[in-house]
Amino acid sequence: MAHYRDRFAAGRTLSGWLDPAQLHDPVILGLPRGGVPVAAEVATALHAPLDIIVVRKLGSPRNPELALGAIGEGDVRVLNHDVIAAEQVSPEALRRIERTERAELQRRANVLRNRRTPVSLVGRTAVIVDDGMATGASAAVAAQCAREQGADGVIVAVPIASPEAMRLLENLTDAVICPYVPPLLGGVGAAFEDFHQLTDTEVVNLLEQ
Repeated sequence: MAHYRDRFAAGRTLSGWLDPAQLHDPVILGLPRGGVPVAAEVATALHAPLDIIVVRKLGSPRNPELALGAIGEGDVRVLNHDVIAAEQVSPEALRRIERTERAELQRRANVLRNRRTPVSLVGRTAVIVDDGMATGASAAVAAQCAREQGADGVIVAVPIASPEAMRLLENLTDAVICPYVPPLLGGVGAAFEDFHQLTDTEVVNLLEQ
């Protein structure tokens, strides 16, 4: 049985797990696309500004679903060296993949922000929100991006996560907030009645509200 009706309901639940007293001048950062409706509800509840952090997975040439690593805004890069070795990806092939994904990352950031200036994170608490974490790789890169952009504290908040992702992020952030950590995560989407693929237009509209 689904745990949440949709991403907005998950965001309202998640808001109740965040203690405003532990957040210094927070900025809520949704991971596009699915994390943005969750983040929008959190931002509303905390009366905090809403923005995005765009990250891209570096997929293996033989199996694009398999992550060689991930990149984020501001030239942030995290590599999974074990996977790169197992997939026998050469340094030149990795550079080609990163160039392609870096261009797509910039394109997506431009489209979704729609000429809006990113909210400054300097000296503030960055609350990174997604609709769920299976591996935690995207949130890990986003956390590094937030630190490099001057965030004083970094919290990751998601409505559902695997135990493995929780362990990974606990070492990379000041706190990981998650109301629902099933011992076996069959898939993030299983926690939602409505888990439809969001469009860029839906994300832009949420950010502009």
